[in-house]
Amino acid sequence: MIILVTGGAGFIGSHFTKMTLKNGNRVVVLDKLTYAGNLENLKEIKNHPNFRFYKGDICNKKLVEKILKNEGPEVIINFAAETHVDRSILDAEAFIDTDVKGTFVLLQAARKFPIKLFIQVSTDEVYGSIPEGSFKETDALNPSSPYSASKAAGDRLAYSYWVTYKSPVIILRPCNIYGPNQYPEKFIPLFITNAIEGKPLPLYGDGKQVRDWLYVTDLCEAIELIIQKGALGEVYNIAASNEKNNLEIAQKIVEILGKDKSLIQHVKDREGHDRRYSMSSSKVLQLGWKPRVNLEQGLKETIQWYLNNRPWWEKIKRGRYSKYYQKQYAHRV
Repeated sequence: MIILVTGGAGFIGSHFTKMTLKNGNRVVVLDKLTYAGNLENLKEIKNHPNFRFYKGDICNKKLVEKILKNEGPEVIINFAAETHVDRSILDAEAFIDTDVKGTFVLLQAARKFPIKLFIQVSTDEVYGSIPEGSFKETDALNPSSPYSASKAAGDRLAYSYWVTYKSPVIILRPCNIYGPNQYPEKFIPLFITNAIEGKPLPLYGDGKQVRDWLYVTDLCEAIELIIQKGALGEVYNIAASNEKNNLEIAQKIVEILGKDKSLIQHVKDREGHDRRYSMSSSKVLQLGWKPRVNLEQGLKETIQWYLNNRPWWEKIKRGRYSKYYQKQYAHRV
């Protein structure tokens, strides 16, 4: 099978690319290599005979059509997105471009050069906050940040192509994903790397915001199963039932690293901060998927990766990311 993976040099995309390549598929990656895209994430497969890389933007219609024409992918998986809520609050324009226009360009190209399956990777944040219970795939969307609004727009745009044109679309809504080589401005890698360096961990508000945490390889396995067994036109929540509040995650990180909990410092809460995300994943469980990595094991493996790969994240935090990091986080500590 030939799979086009957009955003394949990013965190989740690179893990999926390596997994599906190992499972015998041919993989074409399209990535713009913005701040979160990193070719080091793909270095072990760069010379693989079934791997091909294109640097470029999913908003570039000519490039996208060229790739579909020349490479002939049967499946497109759209991981490409602007994903950081803080950045969307500061400047939402890039989120609208990539998450909405980019999705449109891909969907249009997939009509011109027909494929068997288009997987749009959305997020649990499109539902908004829920005080109790869990969202089902049929529940209304109520995004509350520019980021989640842009993802909801791409999500519904993809669905409209299924309804209107019968494009072979499936939509995935994963919960919070974590694991090795996640960009270090995200919550878990930021707190891990700060703790390793003995720097304060800036925790928003009271830290009682609840999230469900899924290890990245478990998500990749769910995607591979959905490629094989998923029904066209359907939405699949992918949740782990590992609900913890942010304070608990911060405390577990410093505990595993043997650091003092005084490193955790509460800072002013983020604008529009959702209190709790929770989804039912009964549909994907019925396909035969279940997460393999529990939260304790996943955090330990993730922390060990950051301990073993300091040059990877130190270069980011002191290089391309450093100015943003100083602006966004230094004042909180």
